[in-house]
Amino acid sequence: MRLLIVGTLNGQLSTATKMAMERGAKVTHTDSIDQSLKILRSGRGADLIMVDVGLDIGDLIRRLEFERIHVPVAACGVENDAQAAVAAIHAGAKEYIPLPPNAEVIAAVLEAVAAETHAMIYRDEAMANVIKLANQVAASEASILITGESGTGKEVLARHVHRKSARSSKGFISVNCAAIPESLLESELFGHEKGAFTGAVARRVGKFEEANGGTLLLDEISEMDVRLQAKLLRALQERVIDRVGGTRPVPVDIRIIATSNRDLAVSVRESTFREDLLYRLNVVNLKVPALRSRPADILALADHFAAKYSKSNGVTNRPLSVEARAQLTTNMWPGNVRELENTIHRAVLLNTEVEIGPEALLTPDGNRLDDMIAVGHHDPAAHAAQAAESVTRNLVGQTVAEVERDLILQTLDHCLGNRTHAANILGISIRTLRNKLRLYTSEGITVPEPGEQRQAV
Repeated sequence: MRLLIVGTLNGQLSTATKMAMERGAKVTHTDSIDQSLKILRSGRGADLIMVDVGLDIGDLIRRLEFERIHVPVAACGVENDAQAAVAAIHAGAKEYIPLPPNAEVIAAVLEAVAAETHAMIYRDEAMANVIKLANQVAASEASILITGESGTGKEVLARHVHRKSARSSKGFISVNCAAIPESLLESELFGHEKGAFTGAVARRVGKFEEANGGTLLLDEISEMDVRLQAKLLRALQERVIDRVGGTRPVPVDIRIIATSNRDLAVSVRESTFREDLLYRLNVVNLKVPALRSRPADILALADHFAAKYSKSNGVTNRPLSVEARAQLTTNMWPGNVRELENTIHRAVLLNTEVEIGPEALLTPDGNRLDDMIAVGHHDPAAHAAQAAESVTRNLVGQTVAEVERDLILQTLDHCLGNRTHAANILGISIRTLRNKLRLYTSEGITVPEPGEQRQAV
């Protein structure tokens, strides 16, 4: 894990640095926000920034957002500096760490972003076969294409391959091709020189250079513009990239893993994906089965998520009851592992009994999971008929724009604010979704942030 510490706090952050290094973190220490940004632009990336609460954290976060540098920020300050702590959280810091540093607190913060949170949890033979193939090819330098439905755990598998590879000591850099506007994705991947375009305030190293020596994950690569695919193909073939506005090629040494929830062969036929790029990426294909096709994994994952969210929410870890376990294995899980995780997260928060029972297993709209199963949730035809009847009743009296708005916001709630997954479910581009959400916000409508749901769903 790469940790960037900004500030001094009279030497107390140096103590935090030593604690982090003892737990295996690779630490870089700077005195100012300007110096930290230079490090991030240079390609010496970070998985977490710990910053002196006395510095202008709001300015740091605004500058990170402006330059599209996505790194969580934790503020650090003396225990009695409550006002500064509140201000830091309001400015966008994810955590507040009281100082003098406590070894257990430092360890907990690091654990929240460390690789073990991406551990593979599986019991089913179908998934075991995928892991076996992944382990076979991990040591090679071959490009890998990971395919499967949204929410099946493609990025988790990509991280597993990286950890098993000879590049595991180097960085694992992920780029979500669907979440970055087309006009900015080239700069994000290949970097840019100062003044290359409006907003290019300094030279910025792209993800290819940041991943040098390690692994670059191109998540949802099917969403990449065809023009940019040509530049990506050259980078894969020749192992050199051109920064936007640059005058000379830059050599890179990386392994590429790509993911897609679409059939890229169909995309090739539709001329939205280059055939030669598909051949270059698809040296090895790892197809992740849907959760409904690996039933033995359901309970293993449910137990894992129950323990995880009990710990993170400070509640006693409760086992799943026999009835709850039966219902979990009966459900079809169209949202796959992500839907299961959200269901268990809700159950942990809502449960008031010694065991997590069926009454705590709720859908995002508040229905009990056993009610959905009883009316045919496991039967796609019956579920579709019920949904159609319900929708028909609810649509009367609404305008088309209102129906569209409700559908978009309900889908976003279902995905806990994840824009990319909501766009995939809705069948629209991430750009279209963002434009709609900006419109709703301007109209005073509450839009869930990533990781959130509206209060009333």
